[in-house]
Amino acid sequence: MASRNLKDLVPSVQLKIEEFLALCAKDGIEILVYCTKRTYAEQDGLYEIGRKLPGKIVTNARGGYSWHNFGRAVDFVPIVSGKPQWSNDVLYRRCGILAESIGLEWAGRWTGSLKETAHLQYREGRSLEQERKEHERNH
Repeated sequence: MASRNLKDLVPSVQLKIEEFLALCAKDGIEILVYCTKRTYAEQDGLYEIGRKLPGKIVTNARGGYSWHNFGRAVDFVPIVSGKPQWSNDVLYRRCGILAESIGLEWAGRWTGSLKETAHLQYREGRSLEQERKEHERNH
């Protein structure tokens, strides 16, 4: 099962996400981070949804092509009165703006076939190829 633990993130990413959570709290927005790091296999499983498995497509990234695989991304949902606000675009936009203000990339701005309002990442100028090579060296 994919991690929800901020400690599974790269330390610099963990700090950025903690800063994001603090900004949201200051703005009165409660946030649940529901995914941090995923294995390649978990990512491949998500990739199959809407393709080989029933459901709506949730990602365009196979294993090794998601920043989640390298501890550089999170998925989150705003919470209001204890309930997740999965389709509250206004609230996600507020969160996205806060995230961008501290240098996080918000996938709600992505253009193309899949906009992911719940996704934040912090690449620090690194490429997926660099991350995959480092991952292969360490595993």
